[in-house]
Amino acid sequence: MFGTLDDLPDDRRVLVRIDVNSPVEDGAVQDNKRFARHAETLAELADAGHPVAVLAHQGRPGRPTFVGLEGHAEILSDHLGREVRYVPDTYGERALEAIRGLDAGEILLLENVRMVDEELADRTPEAHAESALVETLAPEFDAYVNDAYSTAHRAHASIVGFPRVMDSYAGRVMEAEYEANSAIQEREFDGEVTMVLGGTKADDLIYVMERVEHKVDRFLLGGIVGELFLRAAGHDVGYDVEDTEFFDEQWDEGEGTIRELLEEYGDRIKLPRDLAYEDDAGERAEVSLEGVEKETSFLDVGSETVAEYESLVEESEATFVKGALGVFEDERFAEGTVGVLEAIAETDAFSVVGGGDTARAIDLYGLEEEDFSHVSIAGGAYVRALTGESLPAIEALER
Repeated sequence: MFGTLDDLPDDRRVLVRIDVNSPVEDGAVQDNKRFARHAETLAELADAGHPVAVLAHQGRPGRPTFVGLEGHAEILSDHLGREVRYVPDTYGERALEAIRGLDAGEILLLENVRMVDEELADRTPEAHAESALVETLAPEFDAYVNDAYSTAHRAHASIVGFPRVMDSYAGRVMEAEYEANSAIQEREFDGEVTMVLGGTKADDLIYVMERVEHKVDRFLLGGIVGELFLRAAGHDVGYDVEDTEFFDEQWDEGEGTIRELLEEYGDRIKLPRDLAYEDDAGERAEVSLEGVEKETSFLDVGSETVAEYESLVEESEATFVKGALGVFEDERFAEGTVGVLEAIAETDAFSVVGGGDTARAIDLYGLEEEDFSHVSIAGGAYVRALTGESLPAIEALER
């Protein structure tokens, strides 16, 4: 097991890796759950009197979201209620001067670490530990804290390089996310375990289903993956119409596995009984799966499906959610996603809600995070944890 902030000695100069990668609109970074979560770790370190420097990334080179972190420092400052200084440099002279000037309890955000070519280089952890980034920054600190669970599945320099040469610890986000998201692999539940799967990336979810077959009693499907499984079951859905591009390519890639899972799992896979769409008047309309012909996009599961899924969730000892059952951003088509989340919230069962979109629905429709055992802010790392795959960041910390 890795060390946590409970194990961090006093009076340490600390380098912290967080993940506040966020949407960017008109050049401005947008606030989200990640800032609030990481602010708690940073506040704990600063309140304990540690001088703190922070590494983070935003976007990837060549993409519109690849911007500097000045706006991130402002948002973090708002969450913390104290200044988070920003320096437009990662490990050059300006950064080193700012780091050396840190006093107890002060927080400094360094420039976007992905502006350093070495960060994304395809190297071993040993090679990353010998990068200029690590060799320059490591001597300036007494300890490294990785709080960036959302990038725990990446073997990047700032994730796996520093633990090779520094005393290293998991931050509170890393600790909480790993414990909750790994529960499906590591915990034993006395009753039924249910997994709700939706969203647009069917390949990820099909892979999850293959890897957790002995851990999950039933799968409740919606979204793109739900339609693809309905197509395999013989219904006239699960293909692209009206210039959509979600279905056909994923069907071509996953048809064989989908059919195998349907045959192997049988009644353990629960498929939608009805689907919702926008009618000519712009209203929500629903159609039963019996005799359906797809002429327009389906945007949510139907009311009969919601009622069945709610009932199954209420009977469960544990429920794991990955992806939305419909286009919940439009309240006309939020019934599936929100209905299932409300049913989970009303139980005393263990529950993990993962995926950025699904977590957003909790805020958007006034649900309380406290009604769930854990709400994850991770995407790829959440999938890896569900399937029991190793995470490079965890391996580095455990080492």
